[in-house]
Amino acid sequence: MRCNSCHSEAPAGSRFCPSCAAPLEASASATPTRTHAVTSAVRSDTAPARFLPGAMLAGRYRIVGLLGRGGMGEVYRADDLKLGSPVALKFLPEGLERDENRLQRFLNEVRVALRVTHPNVCRVHDIGEVDGQHYLSMEYVDGEDLATLLRRIGRLPEDKALEVARQLCAGVAAAHEQGILHRDLKPANVMIDGRGRVRITDFGLAGLAEAFEGAEVRAGTPAYMAPEQRAGKEVTVRSDVYSLGLVLYELFTGRHAFDSGAVERRHRDSRDSTPATPSDIVGGLDPAVERVILRCLERDPALRPASALAVSAALPGGDPLAAALAAGETPSPELVAAAGERGVLERRIGWTLAAAGLGLFALALIVGKDNLLSAHVPLDRSPPVLEDRAREVLRTLGHEPPVVDTAAGIDIDNAVLSWIRDNDRTADRWQRLRSGRPAVLRYWHRQSPRLMLPSPGFSVVQYDDPPLELAGMTRVVLDFQGRLLALDAAPPAFDESGPAADAPDWGALLDAAGLEPQLLTPSSPRWNPRMTTDARAAWEATLPEAPGTTFRVEAAAYRGRPVYFRLLGPWDPPPSTEAPAQPLLARLSQALGLLILIGVAVGAALLARRNLKLGRGDRAGATKLALVFLVVHVIVWALWVDHTLSLGTEWNMITMDTGYSMFLAATVWVCYLALEPLVRRRWPDALVSWSRLLAGRFRDPLVGRDFLIGSVAGSAGFLLIVLGELAPGWLGHPPARPLGGNFQDLFGARWYLADLLDAPVHAVIQAMQGLFLIVVLRIVLRKQWLAVAAFVLLFTPVVSQGADYPWIRMAFGSIAVLIMASVLVRYGLLALTVGVVYLRFLPNAVLTADLSAWYAGSTITAILAVVLLVAYGLHTSLGGSPRS
Repeated sequence: MRCNSCHSEAPAGSRFCPSCAAPLEASASATPTRTHAVTSAVRSDTAPARFLPGAMLAGRYRIVGLLGRGGMGEVYRADDLKLGSPVALKFLPEGLERDENRLQRFLNEVRVALRVTHPNVCRVHDIGEVDGQHYLSMEYVDGEDLATLLRRIGRLPEDKALEVARQLCAGVAAAHEQGILHRDLKPANVMIDGRGRVRITDFGLAGLAEAFEGAEVRAGTPAYMAPEQRAGKEVTVRSDVYSLGLVLYELFTGRHAFDSGAVERRHRDSRDSTPATPSDIVGGLDPAVERVILRCLERDPALRPASALAVSAALPGGDPLAAALAAGETPSPELVAAAGERGVLERRIGWTLAAAGLGLFALALIVGKDNLLSAHVPLDRSPPVLEDRAREVLRTLGHEPPVVDTAAGIDIDNAVLSWIRDNDRTADRWQRLRSGRPAVLRYWHRQSPRLMLPSPGFSVVQYDDPPLELAGMTRVVLDFQGRLLALDAAPPAFDESGPAADAPDWGALLDAAGLEPQLLTPSSPRWNPRMTTDARAAWEATLPEAPGTTFRVEAAAYRGRPVYFRLLGPWDPPPSTEAPAQPLLARLSQALGLLILIGVAVGAALLARRNLKLGRGDRAGATKLALVFLVVHVIVWALWVDHTLSLGTEWNMITMDTGYSMFLAATVWVCYLALEPLVRRRWPDALVSWSRLLAGRFRDPLVGRDFLIGSVAGSAGFLLIVLGELAPGWLGHPPARPLGGNFQDLFGARWYLADLLDAPVHAVIQAMQGLFLIVVLRIVLRKQWLAVAAFVLLFTPVVSQGADYPWIRMAFGSIAVLIMASVLVRYGLLALTVGVVYLRFLPNAVLTADLSAWYAGSTITAILAVVLLVAYGLHTSLGGSPRS
């Protein structure tokens, strides 16, 4: 047999080594650490202590006794009389003070240990010198080392061994996070204190991986070296993982992975023997424990776990995210997706959440049905009928040029709503909209003898884009009862016909507008058309549909044909070059929103750059998200734009809008690279279900649960928006303006689908911005409740801008923001994103309580979207079966 201390041969049955007198029955873990060369200066365990109990050192430390010795030095327990606390003092072995290399290694232990601050790593305080002998003071651990414990009681119970293993992994990972390799991990260097907590000690051989070369690679305890370390090839993080596997083997089995003969063979030959399977030694051992131990002991470093945290994550039970956070390491996206609960809801809870999501949405429709704009304006005709009416009006007025291109749209005249709000303080002020006079919803129709090409950057023909300047271009504006509100027709640029022979037919124009001549009083024209005219007329009228309101009618003609018409009300002031004054609250809200946007953009760019340099970013997740955003945004563009049969025009639109979509997708990619690593490091629980969804786990119960939670939060937020608009009337104030929507959806299914697809992609951006902000607030304010409070204070003014009663909306808006912040804090990014989808889509939908109306398509689309989201969340959260 061979001595574990000096490796000299000893006769079989000997109790002590004939060369160094070390006990031969000592465990391999108790073998003194070897440096790159075996030295005879290492004291044996039988040598007397250098300092006797009671000795005073440096006028501060009183020796209590010798705790142990090894190849890296002697450790004494002492009382620090200055601080009144016990400490451990470590001295270099006697005779090695003059060895400059050993002294530098000793000093290096202090430098390295000070960089690693973790509950599972023994703290080093300082270094000193007494009588020419260097020592370092460190935390005294009131307990025993793991090697002694295992010799005394054998293996630990599995639950206790798992607890020790996780703490051991956390301590090793903390060192690796600083780029430091321990290189001498063994049970003798693992202390267990009186409360069962692990402390890793003895960083005398530790250092940066790139600092080890040549003979330095072989420094350590031979029985616990990885094959590549014994062979002198390299020492890496996976070398420490191998040593960690050997310690875990002893921890769970109570035996060494290799017997003394195998240790000797391993010392002579780089080819390892295979250790006994742990389950052959301990019956009933959890297979997961055995798998991770055997993976750690793979001869090929590439086959071992990549880190100590990966070892911890592979152990049964526990919380790998907590282990990663405790180690100060950023968990990988795969670890985040694998963490957390399975998420299967009880049937009772799942159905309750589904009912709450649908019920709150239905309640919002029922409560707010009388405050919807669609309930106050007459929607007698659909867009196809209004298009036929517009063509008929143009034919009647003599405008029948060749038509190559047409476009149409629906606008809300907010000036009318603002005028009624400011001038009518009665409780039924919005009832006047039911007559259609004044007209709040306006349908416009444009015709052109050539293709209408909007300004660069836009792919949709607007009311005034492109400008009405080409001869033959016409524009008609109608209310939803088919009455003419405005007309513009561009006259020819060159005309040889001379003055008009006949007076204009104003009667046909007034008839198209639904104006009775007896109600009109002639007046002098005041509004100048932008096109060339040779005849003008004006009237004032008080219409029976709008008693008490004086309308003004302006008309103009060219060569006997009407080319200009306006039905104007007191809400149509003369055009002014001065910008309208904004309320202070609106300006502050806009400024705050702009500052938040700029701050998030700049911060995201800087963080993304840093994460890319450090290799922390989830490039795969960012790429998936950016690709989904790009594809969806291009589809939305294809549904929204006005396509033409001109190849060149269509190609220009495709390149410009695809480029814009790619820019937005790149922005999402950058923001995700900036935000996700920060959240994964500081708050990984917020990304568990999100990471599973990105990984394609669409049937994961946790994903379904968060869809349900987000649906409830989104419906609650929408209900609060409705209540915030109804509250002024309950408090005795005139009612707030009716809730509108995107009335462009009335043109058909492609518009519904475009809005439905557009909501999620932009909701992701908004949810990421909210998550980024609250993480920063948590870092700065240090308390979660303070971060939530600051989040609510920052976003409430933003969501309340533009309200008739800002302070009332802020009261309800703050509750909605608080709900969203609470969902984010409790359930994470995915639940918040679903909630934001609701808040983006539902308020913009044209909602009505009359599902038989021709314009109920938007409402039906919204109802189907909500039902499908809730159904998906319920089915998935219950594990795939609503009856489970």
